[in-house]
Amino acid sequence: MMKTKILAAAILSLCVAIVCSAQPSATGTKGSSAPYNEGPVWTLTMIKTKPGLNDDYLKQITGTVKPVYDEEKKQKIILDYKILNGDTSNPQDFNILILVEYPNWAAFDNLREKMDPIVEKVMGTEDQRRATAVKRLDVREILGTKTMREITLK
Repeated sequence: MMKTKILAAAILSLCVAIVCSAQPSATGTKGSSAPYNEGPVWTLTMIKTKPGLNDDYLKQITGTVKPVYDEEKKQKIILDYKILNGDTSNPQDFNILILVEYPNWAAFDNLREKMDPIVEKVMGTEDQRRATAVKRLDVREILGTKTMREITLK
């Protein structure tokens, strides 16, 4: 009886594996039936600055965040970054959007090991970075972060 259950479980597992491998990939890779091709991966950080402090926040990140992104770009950790500045559509909306472009999902593997030396060089020790982050609380709120893949429709 036990051998029959083990054999049935093994056959079921094999059938599931065969069915899954026969399904078309939705990744958009060459030969895929997906209606798109995959591109780079972007992180989007939505920031809401306090009224009248937009320029203050942008000045802060010019001396800290920008040099980090520039070095990451130089070392090919990221492909690019963009900062969008605009109006809010309601009181809960963001007015700054920071986008960072990575070549693919694999770029996130061991990312902290690559970034920590850069961040420490530019922004100082962990205590110094914490103090800077606390000061930023006075001028902005991070509403959220998303990570999304760019796609190109076929």
